[in-house]
Amino acid sequence: MGIFRRAIGKKERRRFEVLALPHMDSLYNAALRMARNDADAQDLVQETYIKAFRSFHTYRKEGNCKAWLFKILTNTFINKYRKEKRGPDWVDFEKVAPFHPSVREGRSPEQEIFDQLLSDDVEDALRKLPEEFRVAVWLSDMERLPYAEIAEVLDCPIGTVRSRISRGRKMLRERLYEYAKKMGYIH
Repeated sequence: MGIFRRAIGKKERRRFEVLALPHMDSLYNAALRMARNDADAQDLVQETYIKAFRSFHTYRKEGNCKAWLFKILTNTFINKYRKEKRGPDWVDFEKVAPFHPSVREGRSPEQEIFDQLLSDDVEDALRKLPEEFRVAVWLSDMERLPYAEIAEVLDCPIGTVRSRISRGRKMLRERLYEYAKKMGYIH
């Protein structure tokens, strides 16, 4: 980070830390849903913070830092992960972690709780949503961003956001119908 210290002063660096760093867990959770694995999610968050730090001088003081960071995260994901061809298949961390408990030490308490709340069926249904719907639903329902901020993050009209969320939720309902019956939520 030494190279960046010269780019902005102490006061601006402190302002970045105060405004941007508290959103790291939310960004990681969203990145994990986008990238679908821990290593890529960590890389995505790291790249997001590097880009945000480098361009912090463009951040509007009256702006919403969380929405600004989510926009950088989403654009980084789209530009990097969506367009790149995947290399060789990797073993999914979530599948091997139960056999190696010491590997799980780096996970946040929020992630542990979230993983316990979402069953495999719900997680799988969310993961299988097409990307544009998955991201919109995630930002709305899990990150609780208002539609206007989601529109800013996704760089699309608010009507498109409403449509994506509505269609994404409908797809989730259809995919989770049998799960809901099995769990006794519906009869």
